Amino acid sequence: MPNFVNNTTALSLTAIVQEIERRAETLAIGRLQEIRREIKGHSRPVTHSIFTQQSIFEEGGYAFHYGGRTELQFNVGFEPGGFRHGVAFSFEPSRTLPEPEETLISSVGRFNEYLTLHSRQFADMSMWHWDGDERKGSDHPPTPIQADLIRRGVFVFMGRMQAADAIDYDLIVEDFDRLLPLYRFVEGKDTFPQVAEPKKGGFQFKSGCTVKPAKTMASLAERQLNIALRHNELQTALHDHLAQLYGADDVGTELNSAGGQVDVAVRRGQKYWFYEIKTAMSARGCIREGMAQVLEYSFWPGAQEAEKLVIVGEPALDGDAERYLATLRGRFSLPIEYQQFELSRRELIAAMH
Repeated sequence: MPNFVNNTTALSLTAIVQEIERRAETLAIGRLQEIRREIKGHSRPVTHSIFTQQSIFEEGGYAFHYGGRTELQFNVGFEPGGFRHGVAFSFEPSRTLPEPEETLISSVGRFNEYLTLHSRQFADMSMWHWDGDERKGSDHPPTPIQADLIRRGVFVFMGRMQAADAIDYDLIVEDFDRLLPLYRFVEGKDTFPQVAEPKKGGFQFKSGCTVKPAKTMASLAERQLNIALRHNELQTALHDHLAQLYGADDVGTELNSAGGQVDVAVRRGQKYWFYEIKTAMSARGCIREGMAQVLEYSFWPGAQEAEKLVIVGEPALDGDAERYLATLRGRFSLPIEYQQFELSRRELIAAMH
């Protein structure tokens, strides 16, 4: 992985890591080595610390969790733009890992599956990679790792950068905690990725809107075509619109149900309406992408059944798509509909049937 000397702060990397360890003690990430023991089937953890002196490289300016060389690693380090934290795959060969791409290929496959299903879980993070000592391309939203990056000398990273002379340690450990379900799936044997441990009592409604970036320094065209940023902008606007209609206390976003996250939920007394946002170029495309998700969120065993399931997109609903949804409602009694959202007006402009 790329090596950088710390020239921006008087703190040593070891001191930074020690502070991360201290703040992680009360969070799930503080049990990382115990979690690794459970996943790997080891008799007992070699250490209870996330990092050890063997995984902290002062001269190189980076550190990864103990045992992380052969798996998806929790990683921190200095870069020319600041201090990074997140998860990474390092395809740098070593004496003990002569063929990293062969060792890590299974983990990369499971990483890709998780990101395919739950990419928005990390919409406030970025991905980038290094090829040797050269940083390639610009930061981009989290996406599955392309096959051409799984080769010797490449370092693939997902996480965040912050100023090296003003490190927010709480942000680091909170992000590590959020990334823990990803790590559990990538290195475990579960057959389906979940964003979080199922909560006792099932679905729990919480009002409010999760703030995610909707704009970057990219051009207008790049922002228009960036699915993650477009989705974030639509989600915030839809939340605000529904909050005006039904009251802010009865509208929430990113609510866990059946191991996934409902984009927007509206509480109507003891019942709920689920809204799933899609950014396809047609109503049919939005319906195709969103159908499986809203059905699972509502009808999977243990999920909160919704009174109404709404797929939201920007394209207008055409006649064929309207007849298709009417068939599903009539023949199968599915409470499913499509509503068009006009972003320039920041409101739903079509509510079918």
